[in-house]
Amino acid sequence: MELDVKAPATIETPRLILRRPAAGDAAAMFSRYASDPAVTRYLGWATHQAVDDTRAFLSFSDAEWERWPAGPYLICSRAGGELLGGTGLGFETPQRASTGYVLARDAWGQGYATETLQAIVKPARRAGVQRLYALCHPDHRPSRRVLEKCDFQLEGTLRRHSEFPNLRRGVAVDVLCYVSILGD
Repeated sequence: MELDVKAPATIETPRLILRRPAAGDAAAMFSRYASDPAVTRYLGWATHQAVDDTRAFLSFSDAEWERWPAGPYLICSRAGGELLGGTGLGFETPQRASTGYVLARDAWGQGYATETLQAIVKPARRAGVQRLYALCHPDHRPSRRVLEKCDFQLEGTLRRHSEFPNLRRGVAVDVLCYVSILGD
């Protein structure tokens, strides 16, 4: 069954607010996490070298939100509104989407990734996603633990599947595929 339901632009958890990015967020995103090589090490996108790279991402984000039921979200602290990172849903079909998360260094180790991943599942299910998955570099143990804690199952290793441009540009490497089946 295909649902045509837009995800909410804002999702609240006990400690976080996940919200759709806006054009005015570029500078904060760039300085908080997108330009930090340590933060972007295990990501499938290159570390941003200039705020224009972040603006390009925001244009991509707007296009995703127009085309699909959801797209990227920013992760902010409920307490003070501080930008902590990003997450979202990347649709491939109306029933299949990927997710992931990135957090600024000072937000690591505080359970924000787990809280974020748990929060993103509900709008995915509501939008009709049946297969929600996340790809993870095999060496990224903290991310693997988060996925397992949130009941994503390791489906397998995808050989020579993805490039991690901040590790080795132009070379596809093995990735772990974790999945949560949301449909019947």
